[in-house]
Amino acid sequence: MSSATPSSWRERLTSPLTWHLAGAAVLAILTIGLAIRFGLDWAATSGSSTDALAGKQIQLKALDLQTAPLRGLDKKVPEARQQIAEFYSKRIPPNYSSISTRVGELEVESGVRLSRMQYTQGAPGADLTEITLDAGISGEYPQIMRFVNGLERDKTFFVIRAMDLTGQQGGLVNLKLRVSTWLRPAAAAASGLPPTPEKAPSATPANAPGREGE
Repeated sequence: MSSATPSSWRERLTSPLTWHLAGAAVLAILTIGLAIRFGLDWAATSGSSTDALAGKQIQLKALDLQTAPLRGLDKKVPEARQQIAEFYSKRIPPNYSSISTRVGELEVESGVRLSRMQYTQGAPGADLTEITLDAGISGEYPQIMRFVNGLERDKTFFVIRAMDLTGQQGGLVNLKLRVSTWLRPAAAAASGLPPTPEKAPSATPANAPGREGE
C-alpha cells in the first residue's frame, strides 16, 4: 500500500469531518477542565458553609445559656416576693421584747450565763433594721455549744457575728459574744435602742448606755 501524498493530507485537513473531530476534542478537554474546577469550587464552598453553620450553632448555644436564667422571670418575681414575705412573718421578731425573751429562754435551756448584755440598733434600712446584742457568755463547753446551736437553729433569725475567748478556768469558758437579728424599722424605732458602735467593745461595763436584757 502506498503512503498518502501531500495533497491527500491537505484534503483531510480541510475536510469538515476533521474539523468536527478536532472541535469535539477541544470541547471535551474544556468540559473536563470545567468539571474539575467546579468540583474544587464546590468542595471549598461546602467546607466554608459547614464552618459557618458550626459557628452559628455555637453562637446560638452560647445565647441559649446566657438567656436561661431569664426564662420564666415573670413567674419567679412573685414567687420571690412571697418567699420574702413568709420569711419576714416567720423569722423576723415583731418587737424588741420578743428578742430579749427568746435569748433568755435559750440561756436557761442551755445552762450558760449571759452577762453585760447590751442591745443596740444599726441604721434604719428600707425594710429591716439590724439589732445587735453584745454580751459575755460563760459556762462549760457543752453548754456554750448548746446555746450557740440554739441561736443558729432558732425560729427567730439570729446571726453570730463574733465569739472571742476572754478566759478559761477549770471546765468553765468565758467568751465575748456578738449576735445580730433584725426588726422592722417601726419596731426598731419604738424600742429606743442606742446606735450600734462600729466595733464590738472589748468589755461592756455594767452601766453602759443601752438596754440590758432580762
